[in-house]
Amino acid sequence: MELLRELAPHGTRIATLWNPLNAASRELVQAVREACGNLGLTLLSDEARRPIDLPAAFAAVAEQAPDALIIDTDVVLLSNRKSIVEFAAAHDFPAMYGLREFVDDGGLISYGPVAFDIWRRVAGYVDKILKGAKPADLPVQQPTKFELVVNLKTAKALGLTLPQSILARADEVIE
Repeated sequence: MELLRELAPHGTRIATLWNPLNAASRELVQAVREACGNLGLTLLSDEARRPIDLPAAFAAVAEQAPDALIIDTDVVLLSNRKSIVEFAAAHDFPAMYGLREFVDDGGLISYGPVAFDIWRRVAGYVDKILKGAKPADLPVQQPTKFELVVNLKTAKALGLTLPQSILARADEVIE
């Protein structure tokens, strides 16, 4: 939220696009709602349960004209990331994503877990299960490595000058 505050310092309206069928997404939106309240921001919530819901969600976001967007990392949204990135660009919305794949496809900024590390851990769990371990006996793990990725080309297209504080924290800057 603080990164978004730096991207839209005078903005107070943040829209989020998320899938309410995903329990993790519901928790994320609740955390974002609380953070917005603490920072004096207004959260506008738009949902997409299925790919077919995206055009209506895009129309709702465009009508609300937020100062910035937060895009969830749900599989429905991830699998439609190119159209989401194109939508944000077409409306000049600075958008923050939870996975770098969005930024690789032209999104502005992402902050989230390193996907490779997650998949590596998943492979370890699959190996243990195939060798007879009971899934209920395996420990729940949280991501431990997060990355901040910034796309300067997109920032320039949006007419944004990213604060040095964001660039200095970035793990990768795409030029």
